[in-house]
Amino acid sequence: MTIKLSANEARFFYVEDSEIHGKGLFACTEITAGTYLGDYEGHDTTDNGMHVLWAEDEEGGWVGRDGTNALRYLNHNTKPCAEFDGYELYAVEDIEIHQEITIDYGEEP
Repeated sequence: MTIKLSANEARFFYVEDSEIHGKGLFACTEITAGTYLGDYEGHDTTDNGMHVLWAEDEEGGWVGRDGTNALRYLNHNTKPCAEFDGYELYAVEDIEIHQEITIDYGEEP
């Protein structure tokens, strides 16, 4: 199965089989810590699901977004190399070419 990436996503990522789980998101170039990597795109939802990312809103509530772009392939790691600020993804450390890009799902992955 070929995963279609947007032009911005293709600058940073490719999707491949992961040793962590299913498919994963991998760096196709070296990425410097602090680099903005993209937005988690999708439809807002109140239902949990496999590709739902939860972000805290301004009132302290939680809003889910059911991912439709390549960022839905981010896998969990307790020592992640990227993290979300709302729905914006940033590298939190330098990422090597072909390294799997991971996030920490939090207390209930």
